[in-house]
Amino acid sequence: MKMLTILLKKPLNLLKPDYDMKNYVIDHLRELESEAIFVIREIVSQFENPALLFSGGKDSILLTHLSKKAFYPAKIPFPLIHIDTGHNFPETIIFRDDLVKKLNAKLIVGLVQDSINKGLVKEEIGADASRNSLQIVTLLNTLEEYKIDGAMGGARRDEEKARAKERFFSHRDEFGQWDPKNQRPELWNLFNGRKNFGEHFRIFPISNWTEMDVWEYIKLENIELPSLYFAHKRKCIIRDKTILASSEYIKRKSHEEIKEMIVRFRTCGDMPITGAVESNAKNIDDIINEVAVSRTTERGGRADDKRAETAMEDRKKQGYF
Repeated sequence: MKMLTILLKKPLNLLKPDYDMKNYVIDHLRELESEAIFVIREIVSQFENPALLFSGGKDSILLTHLSKKAFYPAKIPFPLIHIDTGHNFPETIIFRDDLVKKLNAKLIVGLVQDSINKGLVKEEIGADASRNSLQIVTLLNTLEEYKIDGAMGGARRDEEKARAKERFFSHRDEFGQWDPKNQRPELWNLFNGRKNFGEHFRIFPISNWTEMDVWEYIKLENIELPSLYFAHKRKCIIRDKTILASSEYIKRKSHEEIKEMIVRFRTCGDMPITGAVESNAKNIDDIINEVAVSRTTERGGRADDKRAETAMEDRKKQGYF
């Protein structure tokens, strides 16, 4: 009782916390994290059947990690959707299955091969054939089958000029098409997810992140990644100044030779279209140093983006990721 009397006699300012909220700051990575988690929670609050589009690449892995933090200690409250072209790197599929098992998450797999077998799409032929654009039909059918009305992805504005036009909430019409001139304003972090029946949204919680932000956050949070992102020996071919992993899915041209090279991948897509870079970066610190001096975008080695000046935008208008 005597101690309580002494405390009450002290000036009130001595009973205040020893920190000043006016000087409270967080670094840019925690600010980006907070923004992304806010958007993820907003998705769950606005949509009936949200899902996370998972490719097995670093951005979708990062988005899965943020989703885990957003709802911890509960499970991630929406499924992960992987559109499997059948031409994935084996390391990607192994990592995907291990991660889903570790998180006890629900995984939905849409198979491009099924779309081919049903005659919904026609496989490309020739040395530069790719299944990348064929994913669109499989993706839209999977979203319709599971009645997904809000599909979040790990796209970022700094990746490619078409993606730089994206809002956080990207409206898609009943055919899954994207019209960059018909999008909702996003003022003061207010997101409008209203839609007509049959329409849906693609949402990009890490839109404002850069490639460097992603790698620094991966280091900060100690996030596991597929071995593809680190330097390793691999049999490769060089086509149009792009290093491609030699595989059964690539038809070699007569002048192309298989070379064993030390490479790593900056993005993670299909084997026939994903270019590698020569690198000795075996850990995240090495990769951060490498990215800091790079003068090409991470999608600079993607063969599918080089087919036309507007290749990405054309695919997105048809319903691509």
